[in-house]
Amino acid sequence: MNSEVFSRKLKRLRAGGAARVLDLFSGCGGLSLGLQAAGCSIRAAVEIDRDAARSHGANFHPCDPRHAKARNITTPPEDFAAELGLGPVAEAIDIIVGGPPCQAFARVGRPKLREIDEHPQAFRNDPRARLYQEYLHYVGAYQPLAVLIENVPDVLNHGGQNIAQEICEVLERKGYVCGYTLLNAAFFGVPQMRERMFLIGYRREVTNAVTFPEPSHWMNLPPGYEGSRAVALKVLNGLFQVSHNYTDPPASHDGLSAAVTASEAIGDLPPIDARRLLKEGILRRGARRFDNIIAWDRRRRVSSYAHIMRTWPGFLAPEEGLRDHVIRYLPRDYPLFARLNPGDQYPEAWQRATDMFEERLEKLRRKGQPLQKGSAAYEELRDSIVPPYDATKFPNKWRKMWVDQPARTLMAHLGKDSYSHIHYDSNQARTISVREAARLQSFPDGFLFSGTMNPAFRQIGNAVPPLLAKVLGREILKALKSKERAENVRRRAGT
Repeated sequence: MNSEVFSRKLKRLRAGGAARVLDLFSGCGGLSLGLQAAGCSIRAAVEIDRDAARSHGANFHPCDPRHAKARNITTPPEDFAAELGLGPVAEAIDIIVGGPPCQAFARVGRPKLREIDEHPQAFRNDPRARLYQEYLHYVGAYQPLAVLIENVPDVLNHGGQNIAQEICEVLERKGYVCGYTLLNAAFFGVPQMRERMFLIGYRREVTNAVTFPEPSHWMNLPPGYEGSRAVALKVLNGLFQVSHNYTDPPASHDGLSAAVTASEAIGDLPPIDARRLLKEGILRRGARRFDNIIAWDRRRRVSSYAHIMRTWPGFLAPEEGLRDHVIRYLPRDYPLFARLNPGDQYPEAWQRATDMFEERLEKLRRKGQPLQKGSAAYEELRDSIVPPYDATKFPNKWRKMWVDQPARTLMAHLGKDSYSHIHYDSNQARTISVREAARLQSFPDGFLFSGTMNPAFRQIGNAVPPLLAKVLGREILKALKSKERAENVRRRAGT
């Protein structure tokens, strides 16, 4: 790689220029939004999902339809740069962010990864590695000063394989200094207990050490999170006992601000009484489009977090109201949602539904209309009240949110049913809306999601929380623009 390219990029940044970002596997743009808020310029993105690509284009390049086009990562970097008018490839980008799906790395193995990196056509013999190869191809072509990769914690222990470590080893051979850790979004002001792996790499011309941002918030994580982390980190005590690039996360402590709760995140949004809307025929089966406005309820308290979501620069909340504050049509379950206690999961929900069914049977008996067990009428009534899933096999399928804690992790599966996030307010008796999911993920109210309800839920669940991306962006910019760090690098290199 040409050291003059890196020198020119660093000089421009340290003279006050904005860092230019390319977001690969961008989704709707959680990482992009956070880095933009940190002071970066989002030059372009690569995303294969059509709705997500349109969302990214609408939010970051609304006047240029070229940026709303879905693209495969196999698009050659040179063609991509030419199509979007980015200029000379090696000069166009300072930071590459994103994260290839872990399937791109899984079970390939370190020797195979090295072979793929050294022989560009090797992926043709192993399709699992293609996304990884293409990602590396973009890094090689654009020669970024920094790389930021996000993935699930299991990427540290995918069948005994530490994929994050293997990424570091390949990037280090390309001239980068790398480090990775696990960060929980709740410790950085996001109202969600979302644990993810983050890997940062810098060109050696930038710095010789990788650091991660200090937490701003604190909470005691529920049982299960520490266990999941232990499983993810187990491989570090095996393959990489001697040398690895993992860094323990900066510690959170009770002297920091309390974690943002679900009620602080969404309590100011207009209430939606699902049972009333169902009774009045307003809530019906069918696709949920974002063509109806729900006006703000000016009487509801606006928390400091909600104020941030309403006033995010460039993404101000629409004055007239919200178009994507829409919910699922789940007529069987609204009465059940009202009876659940915060923290209840599917076994509790199934038991309460069974109790509700028995209550209905008793009422019919009192009216002289008993139903014989096993009859068609009996089974029809049961099906109209009790969910069909085995309570012993799906314990985590449902969960009613706590009002005074951050939400549990939002997943892409929100696009299928949303039962993992039942609203804490029993009077509303429903699952969360698209806009509430966006709030829990720290997307501001002016951020647009393309498509209908299901694609929007999927985009939100797949995203990196923008507030967490913002603090990571600030950490990266601090390294890129630090003349002191650069001087230390030159001194240690003896230049």
